[in-house]
Amino acid sequence: MEKSAKSELLVAALENGTVIDHIPSDKVFDVVNLLGLTEINTPITIGSNLSSRKMGSKGIIKIADRYFTEEECSKLSVIAPNIVLNIIRDYEVAEKKRISMPDEVIGIVKCGNPKCITNHEPMLTVFDVVDKENGTLRCRYCNKDVHKDDIKLL
Repeated sequence: MEKSAKSELLVAALENGTVIDHIPSDKVFDVVNLLGLTEINTPITIGSNLSSRKMGSKGIIKIADRYFTEEECSKLSVIAPNIVLNIIRDYEVAEKKRISMPDEVIGIVKCGNPKCITNHEPMLTVFDVVDKENGTLRCRYCNKDVHKDDIKLL
């Protein structure tokens, strides 16, 4: 068996479900936690630090019989803005969706400003995405900017 065929055997084929691809290796388990994948009962394959020509290394998650809502995709975009969702039906890629950041992020990210009202009152955080390319969010309540690498999820 040649080398490329062997490397393709690292992760089994998926009959129906979603493949989350091009996840930065350091964000794989953030994605698992954000989507609550530890709580579901369908087969999940998680690969991290896999070789990638584009990224150097990447992560990939395959979830059988599960598809994601637009809201879940928005959450994903906050921690991994350039991932690709491959929708699989009957072992074939039925659809590819590139995830991009929405214009606002509600109730997902914690404000890093200790004086922000969202850290002292029971309320949803609201961030405006001020720079999608670099992943910069701005708290609507205190105007503190947070970069995607410094985001803390609620």
